[in-house]
Amino acid sequence: MSFDIKRALHKEVNIGLKERQIRYWAGSTLLLISVFLGNIALLFLGGFVVYTAFSRWCPAYSGLNKSTVDPNEPPAATCGHSHEH
Repeated sequence: MSFDIKRALHKEVNIGLKERQIRYWAGSTLLLISVFLGNIALLFLGGFVVYTAFSRWCPAYSGLNKSTVDPNEPPAATCGHSHEH
């Protein structure tokens, strides 16, 4: 598997709904820990993880031509603006 930098810059939905929830939790946890430790690196990392969850786009996945989107997910959920509760 090779990494394609040009493809990595192409924004596409490549994060599935299950992984999205995991990224929200992981990113929020990193942000919370960064506040208590005063660690700027964790702040940026947590912010990036939350951003990838929100946008459902991971540049590393794009570069590796990988996707965790389940083909059975409803079409509205793949546009990045799902109406889930």
